[in-house]
Amino acid sequence: MRSKVTVVLLFLNVVLFAYIYFYDKPRIDELKTLEARRRVYGPEVATIEALTRSNRAGETVKLEKRTGSWWLAAPYEWPADPNALAGIINTLQLLEHETSFAVAELAQSGRSLADYGLADPALTIQFKSAGKNYTTKIGDVTAVGNRLYILSPDGTRIHVVNRSLAESIGLPLDTLRAPTIFSVPVFEVRALNVQTAAPANLKVRLRRDSAARWAFEAPINARASKSAVEVTINAVNALTAKNFIEPRDTDLERAGLNSPALRITLEGNARRETLLLGNATGAAVPPREGAPVVEAEYFAKMEDQAVVFTTVVPQPLLDVLRAAQEELRDPRILDFEPATVTAFTLGAPGQPELSLQKLEGGQGWQAVVRVSGSAPQTIAADPGVVAGFLEKLNELTAREARPGSPKYLSDAPSASDLENWGFNRPEREITLSLSNGGGPLGKEPSFLTLQVGISPDKPGEAFARVTNAPFVYQILPDILDDTPVAARHYRLRALRKLPGEVPLTSIKLSTLPANDLVFTVSNEVALTSESLATAKISEKGRQVLASLIEQIRTLNAKAFTAGTFTPDHAETPSGPQPWKYLLEASATFPGGGGTAQNSTLLLYFTERLGGATMFAGTADFGGVVFEVTQEMLDAIFTLTYVEKHDPGPAKNEPAPKPVEPAKDPAAPPKTEPPSAVPGKP
Repeated sequence: MRSKVTVVLLFLNVVLFAYIYFYDKPRIDELKTLEARRRVYGPEVATIEALTRSNRAGETVKLEKRTGSWWLAAPYEWPADPNALAGIINTLQLLEHETSFAVAELAQSGRSLADYGLADPALTIQFKSAGKNYTTKIGDVTAVGNRLYILSPDGTRIHVVNRSLAESIGLPLDTLRAPTIFSVPVFEVRALNVQTAAPANLKVRLRRDSAARWAFEAPINARASKSAVEVTINAVNALTAKNFIEPRDTDLERAGLNSPALRITLEGNARRETLLLGNATGAAVPPREGAPVVEAEYFAKMEDQAVVFTTVVPQPLLDVLRAAQEELRDPRILDFEPATVTAFTLGAPGQPELSLQKLEGGQGWQAVVRVSGSAPQTIAADPGVVAGFLEKLNELTAREARPGSPKYLSDAPSASDLENWGFNRPEREITLSLSNGGGPLGKEPSFLTLQVGISPDKPGEAFARVTNAPFVYQILPDILDDTPVAARHYRLRALRKLPGEVPLTSIKLSTLPANDLVFTVSNEVALTSESLATAKISEKGRQVLASLIEQIRTLNAKAFTAGTFTPDHAETPSGPQPWKYLLEASATFPGGGGTAQNSTLLLYFTERLGGATMFAGTADFGGVVFEVTQEMLDAIFTLTYVEKHDPGPAKNEPAPKPVEPAKDPAAPPKTEPPSAVPGKP
C-alpha cells in the first residue's frame, strides 16, 4: 500500500514540474520581457557618474560623483544630499512609460516635436554613464491623464510617463544640497583645530589618542575632556548653511572672510574640512524654541570652496570655541584608574605619615602608621572607605572658588607662585602607587603625587598640582576633609561578628552616671527574636530589641572619631560629650572539654546629638570611639525614650495579650523565659 502512495506522489510531482516548465516559465519570461520593454532606460542608469538639469530659463544644476559621494558643481560647489540623489537615480532606474510612439511617425499625422513641448523642453536631463552622455528632454503635460511627454536619449521615441518624474527631477536647490556644513562624523574625527583672529591669533589643536582619550597638542600639552570635545564636534557638525550669497554680491572683505574671526577644522580619515567664520550679518535671528540666548547669523565659507553662505551659530558654541583652551580641557586633576592603585601614602604638616596597602591577591587593604622612634603599626582598612577615597581623588576637578576666578591658574608657575599658593609646605601630599603606569595606556608601574596647597592670603580657597606636571589648578577645599591623615578614618568598620554557635545570653542597659536600670533581658540558652515573645514590653519594643541583638552580634561603626577610649567622656568632632548610657552584652563561647566561657562587651553611648548622630565607645578592640549606625541609633533611642514614654494602651482598650512562643520539641528541656522588666533586673 505504501509503495503505491509513493509512486502516485512521484507522478504528481513530475506533472507539476512539467506544467511549470512548459506553461508558466514562458509566461514569466514574457512578463519580464514586457516589463523591460516598458522601461525607458536600460542598464546605463545603474552607473551614473554625473547629472545635469537645465530649464527654459537657462538655470542649470550640475551634480558630480566624487570619491563615492555626490557634489553640487553648479551653480556653486557644495556637498549634495545623498538621500535626494538616491531618489532621483531610483526614479530613473524604475521609470516606465504608459505608451510610446516613434518620432518618425509624427510627420504622417501632421505633428512635430513642438506639439509635445519637446522642441523647447521645460526640463532637460543629461547624465553621464561609463563615459557616455545620455540626454532626455521633458516636454508638456498630456491633455488627458496628467502625464508627461519625454524624448528618449537617442531621439527616436516619445514616451508618455507619470508626472512624478518632473517632481523628482525638479527638486529645488535647497533640497538637493546637503543640509550640514561638515560631513566628517564625530567617530571619524581624528583632530580638531580652532584658530582665532588677530590680535590673539590663538591656535588650538586637539588630537584623538584613542577611542576614550583626547589631548591638546597646542598651545600646551594637556589632557582634554572627551565628553566636552565630542559634544563640541557634534555641535559643529550640526551647523547648517542658511542662505547662499550670489557670486556678484560676494565681498570677502565686508564679510570678514579675508581675516576670519574663527577657523574651525575637522580632520578625518584622509580628508580635512575647514570652516571660515566671518562677521555677523546684522540680521536678527529669533531664538530656537527652548534656546536660552539669542543666536546670530554669520558670513561663512569653506576654505577650499568659493561659495559664501550664512550660518546661525549658537552663542554657547561660540563661547566654547573662542575659549577652547580652557573649555575643552579635562578638569580632572589626576589621570588614573582606581583599580590600578596598589598603595597610597598620605602626609600633612605635623602628622605622622600614613600608608595604605592592598593585600596579596587584592583581598582587602591595611593601614600602616609610621611614628618616629617606634615600630610601624598596622590595622585592617575598610575596602569601602578606600574605594570612596580613590573615587574622590579620581573625581577631583578644577573648580572656581568664586564666580570669575580662574580654574586653571597657571601652566608654567614660577617659584614665587608656588610659594604663594602654599606648595612650599603643602597641606596634603598624596602619592599613589599604580600597577600600570597611571592610565589605560600605561604599561610599567609608576607613581602619581598630588599636592594640595592653602594660601594664607586666600582663605577658603585651595590649590592642587601633580608634581610631574607644571599645571596648577584651583579646587574646592573639601578634598582636605575627604582625605584625613588619620588611620581611624580608614579603619575597618566591622568591629566584630559573632559566629552562629556563639549566643548572646543577656543585655543590660543603664543610665550614667547614676547606673539606673533602663531595661534588662536574659536567657540561659540564647536571646533570639523567638525567645523574646513573652518579654513584658510592647510589641514594638520586642521588634526593636530583636534588631538590637543583631546589631550587637554584628557590630559595625559608621565612622571612628577618636583613636583612644576613656570611660569619662567621648571625644567627638564637636568636642567632649559625656557618656549617657552603658550597655552590657554577655555572650557564651564554647570552651574545651565541654565548658563554656562567658564574655561581656561594655558599650558606652552618648545622648542622641542629632537626627542621625550618636556616639559609642568601648575599651575592647583596642579602645575605640565611633559613630553608631542608623539602625543601632534607632534601637537605643526607641528603648531609652519611646518605650519609657509610651503611654500604653488607650483608655478602655484592653492591653494586648502576650504571644506564646511555639514549642520546639528539639529544644533543651531546661529553658527559662527571659526577664525584661524596665527598671528591674
